[in-house]
Amino acid sequence: MSQWTTVCQLDDILPATGVCALVGSAQVAIFRPRKDEQVYAISNIDPFFEASVLSRGLIAEHQDELWVASPLKKQHFRLRDGLCMEDESRSVPHYEARVQDGLVQIKA
Repeated sequence: MSQWTTVCQLDDILPATGVCALVGSAQVAIFRPRKDEQVYAISNIDPFFEASVLSRGLIAEHQDELWVASPLKKQHFRLRDGLCMEDESRSVPHYEARVQDGLVQIKA
């Protein structure tokens, strides 16, 4: 059964940045693209290099979708579902994320 796990306060994530949290045994990259309360969560592991770096990537908008560019070779992963723009077979898991009473929660 899935449940919500509180990982941090919303104010711990600066707008236009990401952070990494350990949720169970998964490294989860959590992004706050704007100043509002919308957050997104995908795996922190870059599937091209098996490196824990996606939370440090740059957030970009392309065709009305939000993406993060890996800091290594700049592959793009869509924040809403983890789809890899350059190679769909290298897409990453995504997680439901929400803000409840100022706390960021991930469903895992």
